[in-house]
Amino acid sequence: MKVIGRLFLLLFVLSSTISQGQNNITTHNKFEIFRGTNIAHWLSQSKGRGIERQEKFTEKHIAAIVEMGFDHIRLPIDEEQMWDENGNRHKDAFELMEKCIQWCATNNLRIIVDLHILRSHHFNEKEKPLWTNSKEQDKFFDLWRDLSKSLKKYPNNLVAYELMNEAVADDHEQWNNLIANAFSALRELEPKRTIVIGSNRWQSTETFDALKVPENDKNIILSFHFYSPFLLSHYGASWTDLKNYNGPVHYPGILVSQSEFESLPKNQKTVVKKYVDQNWNKKLILKKWIKPIQKAKKLGLPLYCGEFGIVADAISKDRLDWYKDMISLFEEKGIGYANWNYESDNFGLIDSTGKNEELIQIVTNKK
Repeated sequence: MKVIGRLFLLLFVLSSTISQGQNNITTHNKFEIFRGTNIAHWLSQSKGRGIERQEKFTEKHIAAIVEMGFDHIRLPIDEEQMWDENGNRHKDAFELMEKCIQWCATNNLRIIVDLHILRSHHFNEKEKPLWTNSKEQDKFFDLWRDLSKSLKKYPNNLVAYELMNEAVADDHEQWNNLIANAFSALRELEPKRTIVIGSNRWQSTETFDALKVPENDKNIILSFHFYSPFLLSHYGASWTDLKNYNGPVHYPGILVSQSEFESLPKNQKTVVKKYVDQNWNKKLILKKWIKPIQKAKKLGLPLYCGEFGIVADAISKDRLDWYKDMISLFEEKGIGYANWNYESDNFGLIDSTGKNEELIQIVTNKK
């Protein structure tokens, strides 16, 4: 009997060890998140492949993210990284995605898998065949069906799906219709999986009233992105029309005064003119969020800011003051968030010089 008892105890310990990574994840079925960060430029918007891609993001990064105080990550993935043009999987990319999910489970971290860029839809490209070509729409649904084949085995409270990043359709109804059809496809396979959806036109707060949310479905998170004021968030950003701007910008207060504007070189005035005498502060930011807040409250759904950030080249004090106001508002209004992003020289909590400790303290709200 003693031998049997010891054997039973050993099996119990082994079973507990195997499930240890999901010990808190599996205590309830609801997908709940509050503080997170985006894992950008790994399985999305990156040319890295092979060993370079494997080593760019590993379990040690997940452990560091947990140590910082985050409870989830948002993982952007791109169609061209995950599938070839015929819809066949790139197995190495799928393996990395699933390893990442397993690392999250082991470290008690939730994860949102975000289908970030499609061959038929890039949020900053002029041509977006997704909205006009029914075959591309069918392909989009099939991509999600294929993702579900691999991801449905994970608990609903560990993994959530974000249908698409920053939809940019000419007509709001094009996006609303795509959402409805995508939900129909996914709900046949996974009726309880949490799905994240945002508004048309870069998940803007301004278009949230036009978003049609599938009815009678509580496994939805509503998401908006926020990079306003753009003059501050993308100060001197090389991929924008502000790339040559090196003049003044202030937060909180008047972004650029009339007198400051008059002293600018002629070639900079064109891109800055619309920002002159705008008065930005915490109160105005909250006012900009009214539409998503009202929509979430009306529908009884969680609200989430899936991206926000200020480029590193912006003036440090103003940049950090903006982050402080953003985090304060998220806390006050109970809005989950994920900063853009974890590691990069543009927006990262970590850059090529190391950790930005002050920014990390603000974003994780450590007192």
